[in-house]
Parts: sequence; structure tokens; C-alpha cells
Amino acid sequence: MNDFGFINVIDILCTFSFAVSGAFFAMEKKLDPFGILILAFVTAIGGGTLRDVMIGNLPVGWLRDETATVVIFCAAIGTILFDKWLKKFNTTLFLFDALGLGLFTIIGIEKGMELNFSVGVCIALGTITASFGGVIRDVLLNNVPLIFHKEIYALASITGGLVYYLLKHSALNDDAAKIICIGLILMIRLLAVRYKLSLPLIYSKTKKNETDDLPG
Repeated sequence: MNDFGFINVIDILCTFSFAVSGAFFAMEKKLDPFGILILAFVTAIGGGTLRDVMIGNLPVGWLRDETATVVIFCAAIGTILFDKWLKKFNTTLFLFDALGLGLFTIIGIEKGMELNFSVGVCIALGTITASFGGVIRDVLLNNVPLIFHKEIYALASITGGLVYYLLKHSALNDDAAKIICIGLILMIRLLAVRYKLSLPLIYSKTKKNETDDLPG
């Protein structure tokens, strides 16, 4: 990416944050150090890898740039050694995670735009890049992915991605469009967590109980 330095710094911090998140989830499941390292990698680069495979951008990005690999490895080892200390910075890690959601959404959308895909496909690629590392992590841990049942996460990526796509086709400066997109996604995530916002559930307690009684 040929962006200003602060975008590259955010990229590294967000990769670190995603990796720490994956390592924390693995440690909660009491996985061994190898399992923690794998979950850190999957969370940080899973979405981008899936995107690159889908669009035929091979070898995938992290195989061509060792920076992400080094950052993820350091994040995983650091989490193992200093997990109690890192947990004191939950708010900071959350902010990096939200910034990463915005940045990786932009990266995915730009990949789609480079290939002249439709707006829907571009936004889908942005959402996959930003969110699906966590989906793969949760599947490997035998959990229902968090973005499917808890907080507004993927929806923030979709909303910010749509705004970014529209701004890219306006007269607005490219860097300003990036900042607006990242800021919007950050704001949505902050509001969702602050006020415990989520998509409405369509299942009543009665339906849940009936489902629990089904055989198998």
C-alpha cells in the first residue's frame, strides 16, 4: 500500500491487536503454545487470506510481506508472557481492533475496485477482510462466531465500506475518504459497545425451548 506513514502504523497496531485477541481466545480454551500461535495468526490474517484466495491474488499478502508474520508472532509470544498485563489495556486493544476493522475494510474494498467489481462485491470483500479472521477463529474453537450473535461488528464494516465506496467516487480527497471511513466504523463500534446495541433477535424463548426439545 502506498499510503502515508500513519496508515502503515495503524496497520501494524491493528494486526497486533487482532493477533492478541486470537491469542486471548485460545488461552481461554487452555490451548498449548502452538495452538495459541495458530489462533493468533488465523485471527490476524484469516480474512485477508480468504479474500486473496477468492480473487486469485496469489501468493496471498502475508506470504509476500513478512512484516505481518513478525508482528503476529511477537503478539502471540507477548500475550503468553504478559497476558495479565495486557488485559489492563483492554480499552486500548479495543480501539486498535476498531481501527483495524476500518482499515482492513478499506483494503478489501480497494482490492475489489482494482478488479472493477460491483459495489456489492467490493463491500463484501471489505467485510470478509475485516471480519472473517474472527469467524475462522471461532469455528476452530468450536464457538458460534461472535459477529453472528452478539455485537454490531460486520454491520459496522458494511456501513463504513458503503460510505467509503461512495466517497471514492466523489471529488473528496482519497486520504480524507479513508479517515472518514475509519472514523465512522470506530464510532459505530464505540456506540454499539457503550449502549450494548445489537441486531434484534427473531427467536422467542418458546421457540428456543422447542428447538432444545428436538432430537439429535
